[in-house]
Amino acid sequence: MNQQEKLNRRSFIKTSSLVAAGALGTTSMFASTHLQPLPYYTQDSDINIVGPKDGYTPQLGTLVSMMTWMRMVMLSPVKGMSMADLDFLVDENANSIGAMLMHLAATERFYQIHTFENKTWGDWPKEDDEKYSIAMGLGKAARTTIKGNPLDYYLEELEKVRAFTLAEFAKRDDEWLLSVDKDFPWGPTNNYCKWFHVCEHESNHNGQFKFIKSRIS
Repeated sequence: MNQQEKLNRRSFIKTSSLVAAGALGTTSMFASTHLQPLPYYTQDSDINIVGPKDGYTPQLGTLVSMMTWMRMVMLSPVKGMSMADLDFLVDENANSIGAMLMHLAATERFYQIHTFENKTWGDWPKEDDEKYSIAMGLGKAARTTIKGNPLDYYLEELEKVRAFTLAEFAKRDDEWLLSVDKDFPWGPTNNYCKWFHVCEHESNHNGQFKFIKSRIS
């Protein structure tokens, strides 16, 4: 081995050693950061903090924080509405706010059955099918049957369904949340996406509530 080859070899070994040390140092740094305890917040008093919540694994708690915040926002425009307001129809093909509130409760209930009980979508127990399917479908059937109820009727239904969701989330972990259903109609879909849909679904109807409220004379 000539002198130039020896120098090149020493340079390579030195450079490789530095790179390896740097990589190990970086790994250690990230590992140290990762091992820092995550801050957990309460569900109600820290409602504007999206992140882990007491009583849930980190990802599930973060989902809970988003769902709780969205529920607060969604209910804001309907606060204090009368029965007439809740039954108001913008036109003959519209859905009322009351029917859509029940629709949101139905959506969450069906996702409970689907994800907590591993039921195929649409395979609902008779009691749930009879109670929620009209609200789920909205349209003419809902306009005919979902009316004449005070706001508290819908709020209690939403709260009852949500309480069950939270109780079931507390029994599960992030592995369950991230598990993928390869046979879902949308294509491969994990439980996180399914339950985030429940959250963003309320956001969608929140916009409709605001529009309808602006048309109530």
